[in-house]
Amino acid sequence: MEWIDALKYDPNGLIPAIIQDAATGQVLMVAYMNRESLRRTVETGLCTYWSRSRQQFWVKGETSGHVQHVKRILVDCDADAVLIQVEQVGVACHTGHRSCFYREAQGDALVEVEPILVEPESVYGRS
Repeated sequence: MEWIDALKYDPNGLIPAIIQDAATGQVLMVAYMNRESLRRTVETGLCTYWSRSRQQFWVKGETSGHVQHVKRILVDCDADAVLIQVEQVGVACHTGHRSCFYREAQGDALVEVEPILVEPESVYGRS
């Protein structure tokens, strides 16, 4: 997959991945990928990311069952970000919200504007 090597990765070998619901257009989350996680994503059809905090690969939904089936991968004009359109099974956010973008800036505050759909403890055993 020559196009994967042609992308512009940051000094840590990472590229931001914006994850979007293919059916609704809702942005679900942002994560990071490296060449190998992007290759695994293409080969398996499941979003695989690089965890900067744990320094390891993680397949979205591997433990929760809330997987992301890849429908389409788009690359931005500078080749330094990818947009991955997915079919989201369950919720995308570890907080139990459909999207990680569930808070809206309203004046001086962040206000939750999306409901919790799944109790995090029931999926991850913690909140």
